[in-house]
Amino acid sequence: MRTPDHDRERSEKKRTLLDFVTLYNENLPSVFPRVSEELLKEFKSGHPGLFAVGKGWTLDQHRRKVMDWLSSRKPLD
Repeated sequence: MRTPDHDRERSEKKRTLLDFVTLYNENLPSVFPRVSEELLKEFKSGHPGLFAVGKGWTLDQHRRKVMDWLSSRKPLD
Protein backbone atom coordinates (compact mmCIF):
# COMPACT_ATOMS: atom_id res chain seq x y z
CA MET A 1 0.00 0.00 0.00
CA ARG A 2 1.28 3.45 -0.92
CA THR A 3 1.84 5.99 1.83
CA PRO A 4 0.26 9.44 1.49
CA ASP A 5 2.40 12.07 -0.21
CA HIS A 6 2.05 14.96 2.24
CA ASP A 7 4.22 17.33 0.19
CA ARG A 8 2.03 16.81 -2.85
CA GLU A 9 -1.14 17.25 -0.81
CA ARG A 10 0.26 20.49 0.65
CA SER A 11 1.23 21.76 -2.82
CA GLU A 12 -2.10 20.97 -4.46
CA LYS A 13 -4.41 22.17 -1.69
CA LYS A 14 -6.47 25.27 -2.55
CA ARG A 15 -5.58 28.18 -0.28
CA THR A 16 -6.94 31.61 0.46
CA LEU A 17 -4.92 34.58 -0.69
CA LEU A 18 -3.67 35.28 2.85
CA ASP A 19 -2.69 31.62 3.39
CA PHE A 20 -0.82 31.65 0.08
CA VAL A 21 1.10 34.80 1.12
CA THR A 22 2.22 33.07 4.31
CA LEU A 23 3.18 29.80 2.61
CA TYR A 24 4.89 31.53 -0.32
CA ASN A 25 7.12 33.64 1.94
CA GLU A 26 7.83 30.74 4.33
CA ASN A 27 11.42 29.46 4.02
CA LEU A 28 12.00 31.57 0.91
CA PRO A 29 15.70 32.37 0.36
CA SER A 30 16.51 36.01 1.07
CA VAL A 31 17.49 36.70 -2.56
CA PHE A 32 13.88 36.17 -3.70
CA PRO A 33 11.37 39.02 -3.42
CA ARG A 34 8.61 38.58 -0.89
CA VAL A 35 5.00 38.68 -1.92
CA SER A 36 2.18 40.67 -0.37
CA GLU A 37 -1.59 40.60 -0.62
CA GLU A 38 -1.48 43.69 -2.85
CA LEU A 39 1.04 42.11 -5.24
CA LEU A 40 -0.97 38.90 -5.51
CA LYS A 41 -4.12 40.85 -6.35
CA GLU A 42 -2.16 42.57 -9.12
CA PHE A 43 -0.85 39.21 -10.36
CA LYS A 44 -4.34 37.68 -10.34
CA SER A 45 -5.83 40.56 -12.34
CA GLY A 46 -3.09 40.18 -14.95
CA HIS A 47 -3.38 36.38 -15.17
CA PRO A 48 -7.11 35.54 -15.03
CA GLY A 49 -6.62 32.29 -16.96
CA LEU A 50 -4.76 30.79 -13.99
CA PHE A 51 -7.89 31.18 -11.87
CA ALA A 52 -10.56 29.96 -14.30
CA VAL A 53 -10.96 26.60 -12.56
CA GLY A 54 -11.29 27.89 -9.01
CA LYS A 55 -10.85 30.86 -6.78
CA GLY A 56 -8.09 29.39 -4.67
CA TRP A 57 -4.32 29.57 -4.85
CA THR A 58 -2.13 26.45 -4.91
CA LEU A 59 1.61 26.26 -4.41
CA ASP A 60 1.81 23.74 -7.23
CA GLN A 61 0.08 25.91 -9.84
CA HIS A 62 0.92 29.46 -8.77
CA ARG A 63 4.19 29.66 -6.82
CA ARG A 64 6.65 29.35 -9.75
CA LYS A 65 4.54 31.68 -11.91
CA VAL A 66 4.43 34.31 -9.15
CA MET A 67 8.21 34.02 -8.69
CA ASP A 68 8.81 34.52 -12.40
CA TRP A 69 6.36 37.42 -12.52
CA LEU A 70 7.94 39.13 -9.50
CA SER A 71 11.47 38.80 -10.88
CA SER A 72 10.45 40.25 -14.28
CA ARG A 73 8.33 43.04 -12.80
CA LYS A 74 9.80 46.52 -12.84
CA PRO A 75 9.83 48.06 -9.37
CA LEU A 76 7.73 51.17 -8.89
CA ASP A 77 9.88 54.15 -7.96
